[in-house]
Amino acid sequence: MDIKVFANFREICGGKKVELNVDGGQEIQAVLDQLIERFPPMEEELFTPDKQIKPMVHVFINGRNIIHLNGLETEVTDEDQIALFPPVAGG
Repeated sequence: MDIKVFANFREICGGKKVELNVDGGQEIQAVLDQLIERFPPMEEELFTPDKQIKPMVHVFINGRNIIHLNGLETEVTDEDQIALFPPVAGG
């Protein structure tokens, strides 16, 4: 499974996408945990201390934000497209 990463997530992960081996039926939480195992600085970027997605971080599965699905319990398959967007500031 390819996970597309944007902005400062690209700096942490060393590119525009990260390839992970994902078993069908895993929850997105397990996928993000696997990403963090590979890139430990991502934990602080993605999660609050109580393991919730930070408010301005967006996780999309097939173009849909997980907040409109089952949150971190949303199941994914190896064919799903995942994208991670960090908070963006500007003016």
